Amino acid sequence: MGEKTDFLGSVLEGCVSLSRIMADGRRQMVGLLFPSDFIGRPMRPEAPFDAIAVSEVRLCIFSRSRFESLLHDTPALEQRLLEMTLDELDSAREWMVLLGRKTAKEKIASFFAIAARRLAAVRQVALEDGVSLDLPLTREDMADYLGLTIETVSRQISVLKKEKLIIMRDARHLTIPNYNALLEVAGDDSDGGMIA
Repeated sequence: MGEKTDFLGSVLEGCVSLSRIMADGRRQMVGLLFPSDFIGRPMRPEAPFDAIAVSEVRLCIFSRSRFESLLHDTPALEQRLLEMTLDELDSAREWMVLLGRKTAKEKIASFFAIAARRLAAVRQVALEDGVSLDLPLTREDMADYLGLTIETVSRQISVLKKEKLIIMRDARHLTIPNYNALLEVAGDDSDGGMIA
């Protein structure tokens, strides 16, 4: 199991990856946490995954024991944490579909669309065409996260650029000129669900 943790937290700025090191030393990235996401598990003293900052990060940290007491005494907070947990479960299910059934091009397009959607939610703005974002991951990290090779990631990014679905300012900054067109390539609809 993971390491014992005395603290829980919430991401205020930046991006944190969740990963696990397997017995043979390979690392598997299993999730990304963006602003407003919660790090750690109340009522569980060990962290099931390693949390690693993949960009500059600012956190709000809570003592585990004090947070668990507050959770017990504040039903509204307990309800909100449950809602966040269910949102995370939905994201995990969405990610299972992405990893299991999508092509390499669909995976890259989905990753960019998800990052843009999360950014818009944090900024509390409508997701519009021309959205610009800083990618939280290097191409190597994207390959690890998406179950692809770095060469495949680079090739598919080039395809998306050629098709004018993304505009890269540099390796970590991009603009999505037409969000719905990117969703279509990702095999998703405007609500983030898969197109049948």
